[in-house]
Amino acid sequence: MSVTIKDVANEAGVSISTVSKIINGKGSISQDTINRVQETIRKLNYTPNSRAVSFAKQNTKNIIFLTSMKKNEPYLNPHMFEIMDGSYSALSDLDYTLSLMDISMKDGQESPVIQAIQSGCADGILVHGSAVTEETAKYIIDSNFPHVIIGSPSMDNQLCWIDTNHVLAGQCAAEHLLECGYMNIVFIGEKRTDFISNQRLKGVKKAFINHGLHLKAENIYSISSNISNARSLTKEILTDNPKIQAIICENNTIAFGVSAGILDLKLDVPNDIAFITFDSYPYANIIEPKPTVVDIDMFDLGFQAAQTLIRKIDNPLLLAQGYSTLPLLKQGLTTKKGL
Repeated sequence: MSVTIKDVANEAGVSISTVSKIINGKGSISQDTINRVQETIRKLNYTPNSRAVSFAKQNTKNIIFLTSMKKNEPYLNPHMFEIMDGSYSALSDLDYTLSLMDISMKDGQESPVIQAIQSGCADGILVHGSAVTEETAKYIIDSNFPHVIIGSPSMDNQLCWIDTNHVLAGQCAAEHLLECGYMNIVFIGEKRTDFISNQRLKGVKKAFINHGLHLKAENIYSISSNISNARSLTKEILTDNPKIQAIICENNTIAFGVSAGILDLKLDVPNDIAFITFDSYPYANIIEPKPTVVDIDMFDLGFQAAQTLIRKIDNPLLLAQGYSTLPLLKQGLTTKKGL
């Protein structure tokens, strides 16, 4: 296996950027360090390649997108590929390439985020929020490497990140139902540990408060998100409490099951029962009747993340943290105004 710039850096006890600067004759570096690195280069018989030179100049014109690449990932995380499409679109307009890197780790393996930074083959990284730990966050900040995290990190930090406002999306869904005249509303979300579900529920509660109302605790349900569970729960809820007027489905999978449960009970939508869900993809287009949806443009989220990263590359001191892409209500056939 050929010797890499990382091998030289490890052997000499310096960073990859220090090796690159010495190779290219740039930077203010002590003569002792220069001598040690040059001796290591001779010892390992290392020949600098174009990638190492590009790293020193910070002009690889390549961005690494770190996300899970496991089997069945398109089903488990369908929005990620729409986000990648948006990122690619923004970057290709600026003559950048986009490379993919898997965030999954085996026991004892170095963090893929750290690997991506140390590799020297990219000017910046876009990172799915699930890959960010306290260790990787500290490394990114200490290295001052251009980055944007997609999804707000759970820890307080100086990371650059961009996310959709799930609280606002939940508020939008509940506001629509309340304005239609539905008052006895149920929320069915993912298990209580799910961050997005909790954020959307928070927004629903906020809408109720804004209307001088209160979402009853007994009207909040958490399930493992699959069609069968949602179908069974819907039949149970509407059988036990036929006065329920509307259901907020935290995701498409739950909405699919809710729709099936309503059909089993032979109830009319939206006259007997209404429901609303989030995101058009993957099931909203095949649910009958066509559901009212609070949609988030994930393509635009990826586009905005990539544009923010380019700004970070141009201005290393930039700290960008915030929400992008407003939720959009798409009226379907499962809700109606003027009850």
